[in-house]
Amino acid sequence: MTSLFHPLCGSNLSTLTQLLTRNGPISPQYLPHAAFAMGFTLLRWPITTAERLISAMGQQPSIESPVFIVGYWRSGTTHLHNLMSQDPAFGYISPLATGLPWDILGIVRAFEPLLEKALPEDRYVDNVAVTPNSPQEDSIALASMLPLSYYHSLYFPKRFEYHFRRGVYFEGCSTQEIELWKQRHVQFLNKVSVHQKGKRILMKNPVYVGHVAKLREIWPQAKFVHIYRNPYTVFQSTRHFFTKLLPELTLQTYDQLPIDRLILESYPRLMGALDVDRQQLPSDSFVEIRFEDLERDPLGQLKAIYNALKLPNFEQAQPQFESYLQQLGVYQKNSYPPNAEDRATVDRCWKPYLQKWNYV
Repeated sequence: MTSLFHPLCGSNLSTLTQLLTRNGPISPQYLPHAAFAMGFTLLRWPITTAERLISAMGQQPSIESPVFIVGYWRSGTTHLHNLMSQDPAFGYISPLATGLPWDILGIVRAFEPLLEKALPEDRYVDNVAVTPNSPQEDSIALASMLPLSYYHSLYFPKRFEYHFRRGVYFEGCSTQEIELWKQRHVQFLNKVSVHQKGKRILMKNPVYVGHVAKLREIWPQAKFVHIYRNPYTVFQSTRHFFTKLLPELTLQTYDQLPIDRLILESYPRLMGALDVDRQQLPSDSFVEIRFEDLERDPLGQLKAIYNALKLPNFEQAQPQFESYLQQLGVYQKNSYPPNAEDRATVDRCWKPYLQKWNYV
C-alpha cells in the first residue's frame, strides 16, 4: 500500500470508529493510513452531516427497481457491466460515488473534476481501466457506510474469515444488522439515482448472486442477469483477486489466510442460493448467459438479454455498444496456466456446476 487514500477515507465517523476499534490493532506501518482516514472523515463530517440532514428532510426520489448483474467473482460481471452501461438509458455508480458514498450530492458534485484526477489507472487485480465513467459495484461504498461487508476482510485480515462469512452469507448477523444493510443499500442508491438524473440503475456485485431473494424484498420489480464462466478459470482468478487486493487494502499484517478454502466453499453455497431464489422470479426477471458466449458474440448476447428481460432501447443503444466494443479491441485478460492440482480440486468441489454448464 502506497497511497494514504484508503477506501475508508469515505466512511462516516460512526462506521470508521467501530471498524478501527473492533478488529484488532492496526499494524504500525499502516497507522498513517488509518490516521489519514480518520482525519479525512473528521474534515468531511460537517458537510457529510449537512447532506444527511438535507436528504432526510427532502422527499425521497422514486426509484425504478434496478437491473442487477450477478455472478461469482471473476465470472465476467465487470465486462458485462461496462458493456451494458453504454446504454444511455441506464444510470450507474460512478467511481467517485463509490469512494465518497456519503457525499455524492455535495463534495462529489462540487469537486468532481478535481477528484477524478485521483482515480487509479486500473483495478489492481486486472487490466480493466478506471475512468470517471467506469460503472462500479456498491461493495466498497457500503463498506464505508456500515460495519457489514466482505471488504472488511481485506481491510482487517486478522478477522478475515469472520468478515467474509458475514459479508458474503450474512452468517451470524442479527435481524437489526441485516435491516441496517438494507437501509444503507437504499440510502446509497437514492443518492446515486439523483446523481444519475433518475435513470434506472444498472449495477453488479458478486455476492448478490446469493442474495437475489433479499434484493427482491427491497426491489420487487428488480431484474437479474446471471453470468457464469469456466469454473477452473474462476477459481484461479478469484484466488488472484483476493491475494492481489490484500496488500493494496490491508491495515494489518497477515500470514496464511484461508482464501482457497473459502472460495471452494462459497461458490457452491452462493450458486445453490441462486438456484433456489431464481425459482421465485417471473420469467422476464431473470436471464442467464455464459461468459464465453458473450466474448464470442457480444451483440447477440446483449440482444438476448434485452429480449428476455423485456428491456427497451436495444436498437437505440446498439451504436454505443458497437463503438465501445471497437474501442475495447482485444482486451488482454489475465492468463492462468493449467494447474493439475487446482483442476483436481475444482473437479472435486464444484463437480455439479462443471456438469451443469458442460465444462467437463
